Amino acid sequence: MHQFHIEFDREADGRFIAEAAELPGVMAYGATKEEALAVCEALALRVIADRLENGEVAAHSLEISVTA
Repeated sequence: MHQFHIEFDREADGRFIAEAAELPGVMAYGATKEEALAVCEALALRVIADRLENGEVAAHSLEISVTA
């Protein structure tokens, strides 16, 4: 199972940033923590889909769990 932990930080201007540390480059801003999480999760799924398309991850071994 692949687990992705999403970490949050708050910028000086009040925006939230969510980052999936296990997936380099997967980070997103949002006006709320929930908005940042939703965008980050969508981006993480896109990255995983790309990896599946390129054969970098075996589909039969893929089970995803996201913790925030």
